[in-house]
Amino acid sequence: MCSSSSDSQTILKIFLQLINFFLNQVSALGLDPSGARLVTGGYDYDVKFWDFAGMDASFKAFRSLQPCECHQIKSLQYSNTGDMILVVSGSSQAKVIDRDGFEVMECIKGDQYIVDMANTKGHTAMLHTGSWHPKIKGEFVTCSNDATVRTWEVENPKKQKSVFKPRTMQGKKVVPTTCTYSRDGNLIAAACQNGSIQIWDRNLTVHPKFHYKQAHDPGTDTSCVTFSYDGTVLASRGGDDTLKLWDIRQFNKPLFSASGLPTMFPMTDCCFSPDDKLIVTGTSVQRGCGSGKLVFFERRTFQRVYEIDITDASVVRCLWHPKLNQIMVGTGNGLAKVYYDPNKSQRGAKLCVVKTQRKAKQAETLTQDYIITPHALPMFREPRQRSTRKQLEKDRLDPLKSHKPEPPVAGPGRGGRVGTHGGTLSSYIVKNIALDKTDDSNPREAILRHAKAAEDNPYWVSPAYSKTQPKTMFAQVESDDEETKNEPEWKKRKI
Repeated sequence: MCSSSSDSQTILKIFLQLINFFLNQVSALGLDPSGARLVTGGYDYDVKFWDFAGMDASFKAFRSLQPCECHQIKSLQYSNTGDMILVVSGSSQAKVIDRDGFEVMECIKGDQYIVDMANTKGHTAMLHTGSWHPKIKGEFVTCSNDATVRTWEVENPKKQKSVFKPRTMQGKKVVPTTCTYSRDGNLIAAACQNGSIQIWDRNLTVHPKFHYKQAHDPGTDTSCVTFSYDGTVLASRGGDDTLKLWDIRQFNKPLFSASGLPTMFPMTDCCFSPDDKLIVTGTSVQRGCGSGKLVFFERRTFQRVYEIDITDASVVRCLWHPKLNQIMVGTGNGLAKVYYDPNKSQRGAKLCVVKTQRKAKQAETLTQDYIITPHALPMFREPRQRSTRKQLEKDRLDPLKSHKPEPPVAGPGRGGRVGTHGGTLSSYIVKNIALDKTDDSNPREAILRHAKAAEDNPYWVSPAYSKTQPKTMFAQVESDDEETKNEPEWKKRKI
């Protein structure tokens, strides 16, 4: 295909070389604002992190994780500051992770038994996609099969910020399949399964500001809506194999429409070039029936100006980074490709493609070989190697190798072994000398030692009773038999 302008021809020179990342199935792509890190997600539940500055020609991810367990990854996007990543999976709860993959927050799940979705605290059905607010840090939007579009704040994961409910012209529920913010963040656009595109003011959740009911064929999933960098044009990638361009200032009919762009994935992307002069999207093919293409349209005339055969599989995701001037492409057979121009691109893939692949370090070990000498004398013959189990059984019969370990020392040490007391001198003294304070003396004998002195020189007790009780009288001791006789029958011990 030929270009219709010299500007487009200059821009199209960036697609000269490519590098490949081998994954399973690429269903999500995300680049941070600086273009230093790439994050990919697939149908194998994995999210992989790629660092362009740290990679070599082997192109290996430095981290891989499964943040949503057994749910397919549908959308990944870096925040406008690059410190957080929005992860949208097949579950009803979106997650936010940091640059290193650690979880920051998880949206709450709503009550699916409540009829009015505006009264639930979160989504109650499978998510489709999500997008960060371009200006406000920590705010993002998600859409779900519960027929709602919700905005969230990272600081408040227990409840959504606002709820938008798409409706048909008859006022019935309709499921949104994709959503996004405008470039200034004042508008929220969503495409629905009935073929309509609805755009709300971010601060007004009741009625949409713009509503076009037949943007695409009913019953098809519109996979992507995106705003141009100037904020006046909206591009939509429909499930009816079309790509349409809309002017939001006159949202009554499409500016241009291109057909013959087959798509079989619910997340096929379309995006604008950094200078807003081109629009790019991917096509899908059946296995063995051709190759997926990356198709470029000129925004002013909507002519198909260029095509690139990517691989013998569908093109699912495409991302054109404005700072790097490089295009990231994710395919249905598990390839993630980066297209760049060595002269016009900045950093990104250029940092790692020039590095040579590191050679694997070979580990060498010295082992003692077993020499078999069947005719040698018994004194020079080496014992035959046995299995580990047989060697252990043989060692068990050896009294030296199977010596029972000595039990721990109880009490003071002996035989050169330290006892159970501490290792200091004070603990040894307390253990052996100062700790024994038992008194074995008889208290009766200790009192009777003073009986003769008290009788010869009475002072306290005897003078007090010298007149009233000159002779000491003691109480009679009752025997146990007399006590048991006076007890009732039920208290007596039965023998």
